[in-house]
Amino acid sequence: MTPPSSSASDNHTASGGAPIGVTGLAVMGANIARNFARHGHTVAVHNRSFGRTQALISDHGSEGNFVATKTIAEFVASLATPRRALIMVQAGAATDAVIEELAAEMEPGDIIIDGGNALYTDTRRREAALRERGIHFVGCGISGGEEGALNGPSIMPGGSRESYTHVGPLLESVAAVVDDTPCCTYIGPDGAGHYVKMVHNGIEYADMQLIGEAYQLLTGVLGYTPAQCAEVFAEWNKGVLESYLIDITADVLAQVDAETGAPLIDVILDATGQKGTGRWTVKSALDLGVPVTGIAEAVFARAVSGSRELREAAHGLPGGELATTLQEALPNIDEATFLADIHAALYASKVVAYAQGFNQLTAGSVEYGWDLKPGDLATIWRGGCIIRAQFLGRIREAYAANPDLPSLLLDPYFSDAVAASTTSWRRVVVAATSVGVAVPGFSSALAYYDSIRADRLPAALLQGLRDYFGAHTYERIDKPGHFHTLWGGDRSEIRTD
Repeated sequence: MTPPSSSASDNHTASGGAPIGVTGLAVMGANIARNFARHGHTVAVHNRSFGRTQALISDHGSEGNFVATKTIAEFVASLATPRRALIMVQAGAATDAVIEELAAEMEPGDIIIDGGNALYTDTRRREAALRERGIHFVGCGISGGEEGALNGPSIMPGGSRESYTHVGPLLESVAAVVDDTPCCTYIGPDGAGHYVKMVHNGIEYADMQLIGEAYQLLTGVLGYTPAQCAEVFAEWNKGVLESYLIDITADVLAQVDAETGAPLIDVILDATGQKGTGRWTVKSALDLGVPVTGIAEAVFARAVSGSRELREAAHGLPGGELATTLQEALPNIDEATFLADIHAALYASKVVAYAQGFNQLTAGSVEYGWDLKPGDLATIWRGGCIIRAQFLGRIREAYAANPDLPSLLLDPYFSDAVAASTTSWRRVVVAATSVGVAVPGFSSALAYYDSIRADRLPAALLQGLRDYFGAHTYERIDKPGHFHTLWGGDRSEIRTD
């Protein structure tokens, strides 16, 4: 492949063209184009509908130097060589179409960057195809939503190392910054950047589900109003739970509906949508054999919430003898203690979710030869992204101390923190079950924790059953090899290897 021949760090290159272009000017694309312009870069902009391009220039042209273009050919021609074009369109067929249009106008050494939420297998396919044509392809995860795109996102670019030397300075210049470190780094080859963004989103699913369960416990067990819950989350955001999601949870719960005067949360339909990254994360984990139970439960919880017909039909099914108060559920536990219990359970369950996500990243890295660095990912997730949280600094420290850490749950800091939370965690799950409040996130996280710390699991029985009905064999604890019992015969054991 012909390597790029000039640096992207300057505002203008020798040819006088724009060092970066953005095609796809919906909110995310428009905001990141503005972000580049605000940082002194000349930005070529293009959209299938030229009216959207004109609107961007009209509304925000004063923020920097934009080059408005009507066609893809004009867009590519406006870029300095090597050309760097960032695609911000809907994932799937639309992305493939734009890639083909761009590639037809480009030359070897040029760089196409996909900033959408693409499936990593699509990114691997696209990178390989464009590499054959001499064009670099960068699958770039971008997290932070509309605000992050404008003011500084977390950026996860994959692709060739050569391409990063030319797009890296540009991306780092517009990324969020924490402790003077940009929240952007080279992730790895082909689909690595989009894979990391996918798992990031999977962790986000789990994190949000756990926050939702904490809210449900505050209302369903303690009887708090949304306004009281908002105060609780605002207070929690001052300690170890400090994070973007906890912060905005307090804002959402404090919001009053202008039309009805009721808390906004009470007039929002309790059915949650999803774009697909959570499902992709779980599917990949299943293929890799990595248990990401917290992420999976979060995905299924969204599916349950959206099953409106089923929920309406099942409403009112008997639930057995349920407690109606905290005292009935947990005698001798007062409100303040249970509030602290919910806090502890939320923290411990979040640690499990992040631990599972990082385990999947490690497994994916091995499977695809990406050489991902967990500590680097924790570093760039500290700012800009949706899952940014105080304890990502602790995660960074954990992997700095032991780059080969098998699980965050084995790091001394997190091990001690989770151990200190277990009694509270169990009380929360018991109370939730007693009053009939579903907490699949909390309970699955606790089950995972108990499973990995157990001396022996019921898998031995499963192996015996599989051997009985299917002659699948089993292994023994006292000698090597694979064995089969002649269940239909004299029940003697034979070695099969």
